[in-house]
Amino acid sequence: MAREDGFPVWEAALLAAVAAVFAAGLAGVYVSMPRSDYSFLKLPRNLQELQVLTVHLEGYTSDYTIQVLVGYCAVYIFMQTFMIPGTIFMSLLAGALFGQLGGLALVIFAATAGASSCYFLSKLVGKPLVFSLWPDKLMFFQKQVAKRREKLLNYMLFLRVTPTLPNTFINFSSPIVGVPYHTFFLATAIGLIPAAYVTVRAGIALSDLRSLNDLYDPQSIAVLFLIGLVSVMPTLLGKNETPSRAPDMAASTN
Repeated sequence: MAREDGFPVWEAALLAAVAAVFAAGLAGVYVSMPRSDYSFLKLPRNLQELQVLTVHLEGYTSDYTIQVLVGYCAVYIFMQTFMIPGTIFMSLLAGALFGQLGGLALVIFAATAGASSCYFLSKLVGKPLVFSLWPDKLMFFQKQVAKRREKLLNYMLFLRVTPTLPNTFINFSSPIVGVPYHTFFLATAIGLIPAAYVTVRAGIALSDLRSLNDLYDPQSIAVLFLIGLVSVMPTLLGKNETPSRAPDMAASTN
């Protein structure tokens, strides 16, 4: 895969237009909310800032549910689209505001929509950025995708469940290495459920969290590892079956 340079003006314009759409959505939410001091509205960078944000938003969620939902989704999808770190805090916030089931559904929707937005944006304008940011990882990912083409969904599920490759990298590089969108979508929507469940559950008891390390207890880690192993098992079994078929193929050619 050859490195591509250059970043045409139209690509920068497209990125600006996408950002403007999200900004317009947030502006609409802001205008429809009651007049108040919204200095607390900022992307949390740590648990303390998240707890402050949660305390303020809890007062609005019941009376302005639609606005909070739209604002939440716009921010989450924007962060995913433009690879802004901190979506783990957004997942915790969903649990704190909407409970286990509502928070889980919200996170899966927003995360899948954001990943899809990143996928299509990268398909249009992402090659120069991917080549410049992750040249080695991109080559590795391309080889793995080509090698596992017949069971690509299992491999993508494995990547989503386990920390083998960062989700940000997967979102942005998948269209570059030829992962079909339907495979990408299914792996994202299904593969993010276990980690989202753990994070949303932790968000319900947000006030008790002292560190992000508290999110993953030994039981949660074991469950995630087991799910990742199950998802990749068909690929491993396929490899084991290959040698046994070789003699038959050899016999058929004689």
